Amino acid sequence: MRLLTFSSLYPSSARPQHGLFVASRLRELRARHGFDAQVLAPVPWFPFTSPRFGDYAAWARTPAREDWQGQPAAHPRYLMLPIVGMHWQPDAMARAAAAWIEREGVVFDLIDAHYFYPDGVAAAALSQRYGKPLLITARGSDVNLIGQDSRARARMLDAASQASACIGVSQALVDVLQGWGVPQRKLHVVRNGVDLERFLPVDRRAARAELGLSIGVPLLLSVGNLFELKGHALLVDAVHELREELPALQLFIAGEGPERSRLQSQIERRGLAARVHLLGAIPNAQLGAWYNAADLFLLPSSREGLPNALLEALACGTPALASAVGGIPEVLGGSPEAGEVMPERTPQAIAAAIRRWLPRSPDRGAVRQLALGYSWEHSATQLAALMRAVVLGAQHA
Repeated sequence: MRLLTFSSLYPSSARPQHGLFVASRLRELRARHGFDAQVLAPVPWFPFTSPRFGDYAAWARTPAREDWQGQPAAHPRYLMLPIVGMHWQPDAMARAAAAWIEREGVVFDLIDAHYFYPDGVAAAALSQRYGKPLLITARGSDVNLIGQDSRARARMLDAASQASACIGVSQALVDVLQGWGVPQRKLHVVRNGVDLERFLPVDRRAARAELGLSIGVPLLLSVGNLFELKGHALLVDAVHELREELPALQLFIAGEGPERSRLQSQIERRGLAARVHLLGAIPNAQLGAWYNAADLFLLPSSREGLPNALLEALACGTPALASAVGGIPEVLGGSPEAGEVMPERTPQAIAAAIRRWLPRSPDRGAVRQLALGYSWEHSATQLAALMRAVVLGAQHA
């Protein structure tokens, strides 16, 4: 089967940590099920590559085409106006993609689109133009946040009506789509996976020695882009709540983003510079040591799909404390030894959960058992069966 994987969420040499979950899912489809694929990952046009322009500069540095770990990927440019351009973005993406498809003579059997808006809406235009079946995967903020805009939601519903199947990485996302009126027959849950060979328990002393960390201090870890919705500011205040009863407590936050300067100011204002550390972006290959070094993994997000960082932490045997949003309760709700779904997103509630869990030291092998049900192999097997059924159905329509 020849796939056209269509998504702005795909890693590149300019943004190697971006959309790794899309690349991982596709890698398994190719390796285990023999699918052929071309990745089409449009990026907005921007003229300057200076790092001071942040994400805009990363778009400018993205190659027009490259092989990402053996997978051909193309990055056609399209024009996007900041803020006001949101409602025109899918059309601009579709035009740029169609020009590339026709120039390169790309042949495909199925469009596999990730992120419902703008990507899924743009992919629906391509599906209609070329008469090929379409799958759209909802991943979190596309439905939970962008879906609050009535115009964007209407366009997502149009795309869903054209798609052969709509996938959610959690049951919670599928429930949202069903609540919008997407027919149940089109809805499927295919959860994210985790690389169980890369993320696995190792000796905590060895992990801390590798990172130059003290053996005897309680250590908290959070991994995620520095956006307000991830709740890192709540973690800083929770550490402040515990400053007297747990004076050695350390919090490490791995990630980069627009909230960095605000978080750094908060840390300094609270007098926590020696206890709360912003690590910046950590390469995926190095995250395993950090998960293993930590006593607890923390994820107090206000919105999520099915967070990969949660699965990675659990695969390393690190118990997790996370908020009750998206697919998190689906993962943690039935496994009390692996962590806790926190009832509130407040510094006080987070501090109370840390108090409960630091003394427990659960067996890391038992925690990892929960992650074993979330392999990329399992996700790809589900998806391959669905894709074959969709293409077969389109051929007999």
